[in-house]
Amino acid sequence: MYIAFAPLQGYTDAIYRRAHWECVGGVDEYYTPFVRIEHGEVRKKDLRDTDPERNAGVPTVPQVIASGGDEFARLCDALQGQGWSRIDLNMGCPFPMQVKAGRGSGLLLYPDRIEEIQREMLRRPEVAFSVKMRTGWESVDEGLSCMNIINAMPLVHVTLHPRLGRQQYKGMPDMEAFRRFCEACRHSMVYNGDISGIENGKLRIENWADAVDTNKIKGVMIGRGLLARPWITACAGETPAYQEEAGETPAYQVLRSMHERIYRHATETLCGDSQVLSRLYAFWEYLDIPHKQKKAIMKATTLPRYREAVAVVFKR
Repeated sequence: MYIAFAPLQGYTDAIYRRAHWECVGGVDEYYTPFVRIEHGEVRKKDLRDTDPERNAGVPTVPQVIASGGDEFARLCDALQGQGWSRIDLNMGCPFPMQVKAGRGSGLLLYPDRIEEIQREMLRRPEVAFSVKMRTGWESVDEGLSCMNIINAMPLVHVTLHPRLGRQQYKGMPDMEAFRRFCEACRHSMVYNGDISGIENGKLRIENWADAVDTNKIKGVMIGRGLLARPWITACAGETPAYQEEAGETPAYQVLRSMHERIYRHATETLCGDSQVLSRLYAFWEYLDIPHKQKKAIMKATTLPRYREAVAVVFKR
């Protein structure tokens, strides 16, 4: 089964992706947080994250977010200029700032702009494209009405998060909508949304057998579930790391190894405790560890105190 690591702004940067790949693995593709146009230019910070040297050896897919053909073309030009031949288009971001600009799930309200992007894709046969989308912004009909355009795109697959954009991450995924999109889409489908573990993802696909053509389902994309339990692509089961003695389980070995890499990078490249701690807090925010341990880490205001709190987690 294909397994993708979903992007999350501020969390899954190049150093995190490399740490996970080297310490855990088991992921077919890591998607970057979306590259965007900001103040009329491709954001330099995003291009630093997609720098091929920073991602060498890690199966990485740069993702872009665009409001139409012009922005999409400029973003593709920038990424192809870096040497990329694989690009993902974000048509699912639910955050108001992007939606108001007609990007992310807001793009689903403008089929004519999606047609512009489709034509731009066809002009770039050297690139393998994919799309990540929601079922719509206000209504499932919005996404379904765009499927003829999406079907005309040259895509390796479509990743669908079966919620509306306006829901953000609230409510239950709409599995009936996912079935309808599977029927309407000619491309392979990847499921995204509320997957807490690999076994959970496999069972979800098996349970669709009566309603969905499972030959069309390529696999799953996991985001917050992998940030919470990054070890699940390598360690059997979904047991939280803290349910056994720390320092001995494969889960804790994964956490310790990943943390060592991220800590070393942060202290070598950032200036001052504040910057370093800001980056390190992101590593712990979603992790499935005891609340008391996490609270102590997040309240640490100096690196010495931070190291003391982390030592409690790893019992060392």
